[in-house]
Amino acid sequence: MTTAQNKPSCSATVRSQLHRLYFALVLGLLLAGSAYGQTCLTASDMDEATRTALVNTAKRYFDMAARGDSASLRQNSIASVASDFSGIETAVKDNQSNFTGAQATPRPPFLLKAEGTAPLAHAEFLCGVFGAQGQTKDSAVFQLSNLPAGNYGIAILDVNGAKTPYTLSFVLQQQGTDWKLGGFYAKPLQVAGHDGNWFVSRAREYKAKGQTHNAWLYFLQARELLAPVPFMSTLVTDKLYDESQTAKPSDLPPSDLASGGKTFKLTSLFPLAVGNDLDLVVKYQSPDVSNSTQTFQDNMTVMKGLVAKYPEFREAFAGIVARAVETSGRDYGSLMAMNQELETDFLPAYFSS
Repeated sequence: MTTAQNKPSCSATVRSQLHRLYFALVLGLLLAGSAYGQTCLTASDMDEATRTALVNTAKRYFDMAARGDSASLRQNSIASVASDFSGIETAVKDNQSNFTGAQATPRPPFLLKAEGTAPLAHAEFLCGVFGAQGQTKDSAVFQLSNLPAGNYGIAILDVNGAKTPYTLSFVLQQQGTDWKLGGFYAKPLQVAGHDGNWFVSRAREYKAKGQTHNAWLYFLQARELLAPVPFMSTLVTDKLYDESQTAKPSDLPPSDLASGGKTFKLTSLFPLAVGNDLDLVVKYQSPDVSNSTQTFQDNMTVMKGLVAKYPEFREAFAGIVARAVETSGRDYGSLMAMNQELETDFLPAYFSS
């Protein structure tokens, strides 16, 4: 399975409209879930031994992360994760100061059972009790891609004691009597001192002022903060998804941006927490980024054009990042502060391959 890191992601959420269709006939859903071999047990459904094992394993792995003991975490990982452990090792190093001396409180775990012999291309696990309108306050849905058959635990810890509260979530795979590490997700619950509910409130304010782009992007940031892992949805995130659709602009990327006498193919636009700031990232297609001088100029042109077209961004974001991306994936990015004149204030460009 894929190694998880603490990198922000804009992953897809489960649409609650689909849930309403799924749960219109509860009996039919149960039969379908059984037929496809995807079962989820909540903490109250699983036996005491399994529940205790998942919680204790999560606490033990948290202690390793708090000590910066990546070697022990790797030794306790599934083979595919241990063979490519750099992402988790970096996440442990980046977050050790947040975990050292902090208190980790476990949430009720989930047990996912994927039956069969071949990996599931698109596995969906429906956990807990659902109503006629979809999820309830104690339910959850997990969507995982290319998941090998087996038993998996989802263990989420609330970490308090550092300056910013965190969640640390583990994907655990059962191997014999052990629960091995299959995924590691460390996420702050706040950006610049604000939690997900604050971003929801601000999104609503932007929507009321007609700033739909700011509203949409703040809804995205709210979900990022309210979901412990990107492949999990709850009643809160489903409602948030529904509300965000009422503010979704019609001109989101992929789209064209005319600026500086050129037309740029924008591919994505999303918020990104950087330290105590919330920046806006825009990616666009580039045939070649090897000429850093020219690519830097293009990045500047894209940033100027984007803010000229949507001046509302000045109010919502501390900075803007433009990343020129080749078809190979190699890219070149430039960061510019939003609170200064775009003509003169910028930070040095940076290159990524």
